Amino acid sequence: MAEGEMADTEQLAQPGQLSVVSNTTDGIRVLTLAGEIDHDTGQTLRQALDASGTPHPRTVVDLSRVTFMDSTGINIFIAAHHTLTEAGGWLRLAAPGEAVMRTLQIVGVDSVIDCRETLRQALTT
Repeated sequence: MAEGEMADTEQLAQPGQLSVVSNTTDGIRVLTLAGEIDHDTGQTLRQALDASGTPHPRTVVDLSRVTFMDSTGINIFIAAHHTLTEAGGWLRLAAPGEAVMRTLQIVGVDSVIDCRETLRQALTT
């Protein structure tokens, strides 16, 4: 039983890491992030947000399990927002925790990118 618990724990993002799970719901790409968004994990987020070749680039990023985000994440989200908007799509951020939301608000990203309290709200057009 202890081994099984360890295996479950290993699936979660370790401190200083970022895991990304991508799914599609009603034609909307949903990226579920867990861990930290910073200089060391930025490339993982950039690659996950790349919508090139996506016919309907509508993306929701579930931030509920993100424990830390610095300016790297802000810059990546702003660039993705512009790219997706130019392609006729959109980017929404869902369920940011208190610390992440504070970062988004301080920089004013919440007034540029649609931020929703829950994933369900973000999936509703």
